[in-house]
Amino acid sequence: MRMIISNSSSVPIYEQIKNSIIEQILSEELLEDEALPSIRQLATEIKISVMTIKKAYDELEKEGYLISRQGKGTFVAPKNTELALEHAKQEIEKYIQKIVELSTQYQITKEEIIEVINLFYGSDEK
Repeated sequence: MRMIISNSSSVPIYEQIKNSIIEQILSEELLEDEALPSIRQLATEIKISVMTIKKAYDELEKEGYLISRQGKGTFVAPKNTELALEHAKQEIEKYIQKIVELSTQYQITKEEIIEVINLFYGSDEK
């Protein structure tokens, strides 16, 4: 499992770990029922506190990305298409928010933005 953590990022380390694991699950680099490193093992590998890794794993489990099996470890949960779709919608919303901010800043109308979106979809419909 690959993990790149930046100590200089404004994003908390546990969130960086969470986001990295989610990204790997959604891109199918981590597959359903695949074992993840133990909390201690990952903490040692990336030189991060055990508590930070535990927080990331706990949140991922609450969100349905991971499952823990007593005495066996932590595994990628069965793929939840609703969860993947919700994650994709959240990503799109971030971009739309940025588009709205930029279009407001440069006084570009909503209609002009919709026109550009329709071009990308290959549609002249409004």
